[in-house]
Amino acid sequence: MMLVELYSTHDCHLCDEAKDILVKVQQDVPFQLKEIKLLPGEEYFEEFKEDFPVIHINKRFAFKHRANEHMLKIRLQQIADEEKPITFEDDGLHDPENA
Repeated sequence: MMLVELYSTHDCHLCDEAKDILVKVQQDVPFQLKEIKLLPGEEYFEEFKEDFPVIHINKRFAFKHRANEHMLKIRLQQIADEEKPITFEDDGLHDPENA
């Protein structure tokens, strides 16, 4: 199952909007949602402080500032496709032992 991490901070209306979108999309596209609320002085706060909310999917950057439902679904599918193992059927090859 994919992991979606929402890096947010307190009193951030864009963070609240992003979480609402993530929860809505999660009903259609299953994933584990982890919200990480950062405070000044904590790891990543300085890196993200001008960009909240920041969303990572499977530890990969996906969005900052805003996310919309449609683009989130597309990005989830892209990452799922990129991480899917290639099989003989996927690459057009066949197993020569069963030919």
